[in-house]
Amino acid sequence: MDDAVTADAARAATGLIPQPRDTRPQDGAFLLGPDTVLDAGPGTETTAAWLRGTVGAATGLPLPPGTGGGRNRAETGGDGTDRDGSGAIRLRVDADTADALGPEGYRLTAGHTGVTLLGGGAAGTFWGAQTLRQLLGPDAHRRAPLRPGHHWSVPAVRIEDAPRFAWRGMMLDVARHFLPKDGVLRYLDLLAAHKLNVLHLHLTDDQGWRIEIERYPRLTEAGAWRERTKLGHRASPLWDDRPHGGYYTQDDLREIVAYAAARHISVVPEIDIPGHSQAAIAAYPELGNTDVIDTNSLKVWDTWGVNPNVLAPTDNALRFYEGVLEEVLALFPSRFVHIGGDECPKDQWRASPYAQARIKELGVGDEDGLQSWFIRHFDRWLADRGRRLIGWDEILEGGLAPGAAVSSWRGYAGGIAAAQAGHDVVMCPEQQVYLDHRQHDGPDEPVPIGYVRTLEDVYRFEPVPPQLTPEQAAHVLGTQANVWTEVMETPQRLDYQVFPRLAAFAEVAWSELPPPAERDHAGFTRRMAAHYRRLDALGVDYRPPGGPLPWQRRPGLLGRPIEGSPPNV
Repeated sequence: MDDAVTADAARAATGLIPQPRDTRPQDGAFLLGPDTVLDAGPGTETTAAWLRGTVGAATGLPLPPGTGGGRNRAETGGDGTDRDGSGAIRLRVDADTADALGPEGYRLTAGHTGVTLLGGGAAGTFWGAQTLRQLLGPDAHRRAPLRPGHHWSVPAVRIEDAPRFAWRGMMLDVARHFLPKDGVLRYLDLLAAHKLNVLHLHLTDDQGWRIEIERYPRLTEAGAWRERTKLGHRASPLWDDRPHGGYYTQDDLREIVAYAAARHISVVPEIDIPGHSQAAIAAYPELGNTDVIDTNSLKVWDTWGVNPNVLAPTDNALRFYEGVLEEVLALFPSRFVHIGGDECPKDQWRASPYAQARIKELGVGDEDGLQSWFIRHFDRWLADRGRRLIGWDEILEGGLAPGAAVSSWRGYAGGIAAAQAGHDVVMCPEQQVYLDHRQHDGPDEPVPIGYVRTLEDVYRFEPVPPQLTPEQAAHVLGTQANVWTEVMETPQRLDYQVFPRLAAFAEVAWSELPPPAERDHAGFTRRMAAHYRRLDALGVDYRPPGGPLPWQRRPGLLGRPIEGSPPNV
């Protein structure tokens, strides 16, 4: 075998992201060729299809079905490696692996005559296939072969791996700036490449309604479009006077969900209530507090911030959103449904005679109790249909519904309180893992928002607070990086903010890492050298280590940088 091929393969074994639990390089490599077969056992069919569609496309190899291993030593090079690259990639769902590593764990063994990939379940086999693609080198992430006759090799290695957390997610805000369906499918591939398994889709907000609801057509006819858009932070004087909008048809969403499922990713929909609702009120004015403001005058909001226009606490609003959620449940099989619950100003309820009478009628005490009444209603409604409510940590205000889970975004405090009370938690504190926050304090950073959160900062993020006992920590389902798109008006801007930091976040979510101060950031940086080449092959417009490229800058657009270190709250 060519020494350069062997050396490239050996480097690939030590450059994996996220870092596997146990990696043991061996001598030699497996050389793939036109006769290399893909031997897919029961339960691995979707992984086999994915390998043919990605690795097969990048290498130009057909990877036909078969069992392999049919040659004798006289037909090989004396070291057990077929000169023409035959042998097999074997995929299996394996009970022993499931017992030892769980359904998302896998064992990958590569030797001279092939690769054996044992998954604890179908998902484990798929995550192992992602590792296999990384082992083949950065060009295995391209969509077509670069050089005919290139020798593709997998280093001889034994890997045992499993995720730390069951919920490894990214929240994508498509309400502020709409990302067309093909962009969502692309991001599902990027999540899969990093072994992330939850896409939280923020589908509704003041600035746009992005999901077709057949019984309420004006939600997309009127609510999916705004007349203009604020450029930069809300204090900026600049506007983009082009109308902005778009939405996903129900067939689009069925396609997104099916595409995600084939990659073992759950799509969690978010329908925001009772705040962040101006787009819905603009479409159906009766949903708002009509005794306080003229809701007929409201339009889809064209700027950013916390909006005062919230849902009225009426039975009509409850019935309306039950109708919305009936169609949402038919589209999304996710166990969890996110209902927002954050940033709900209560000024209109304080000023509304109807809302005040409702507080007395329901016996909920005050406006916080009224918000809790909204949340508890939909907690019961979803539970009756076999689903679970999850919301931002404001749903703790006024008392948390018994079965609800919490996305802890304002810091750790909400998640700590929820876990201590026995509620499940997804940790996504804005001070650590909001990827809209700036990556550097330099003057060329585009539309700088929030605290500086570097690649190293994200790598040292710890999802489980030390205040929790082991029993309480078991309620931390996992972690999520949130991507709010107020200042991300194009896919390129989205890529710049998300990458490369999502790679560091993925390692935090997947790998068993030491405490933050003890993590090997230098080693991670070395592995990122290979990973940047993978991102290049995938066409990701990431922020380079040396700072933004000229076309990534946004001179003249006002941001809102916050100086100093973020509080640990």
